[in-house]
Amino acid sequence: MAVGWLMVLQSVPWAEVIKNAPKLADGAKKLWDAVAGHPVQPAATKPQPDAAPGTPNLAALEARTLALEAAVSDLHSQMFASSELIKALAEQNTQLVQRVEANRVRVVWLSAAVAVLAIVAIAAWLR
Repeated sequence: MAVGWLMVLQSVPWAEVIKNAPKLADGAKKLWDAVAGHPVQPAATKPQPDAAPGTPNLAALEARTLALEAAVSDLHSQMFASSELIKALAEQNTQLVQRVEANRVRVVWLSAAVAVLAIVAIAAWLR
């Protein structure tokens, strides 16, 4: 099972992931700023004078408009929540990439240290 995960991790183009992580975080921040900066407020409804006998659909149109404004407000709140989630995921992705890169550097240093110790041990054993 560990071999499967190892193959998956090796198939990830880490250089591109690391290179694009700041772009992803910036894009998420821009989306967050765009959504958070412009809250949708439903327009205030003005009381209409009694409808003329020739316009029986005015009340229906007003009700439909109010329903559409409520739907737009609901969609905006959903978009706001989604952009908040995307921002959080982008920040977590940036942190994950930084930690993976730090671990990669540590593994390289540890591999070099083990290689040096192996050479020293072999040299000491041959003497």
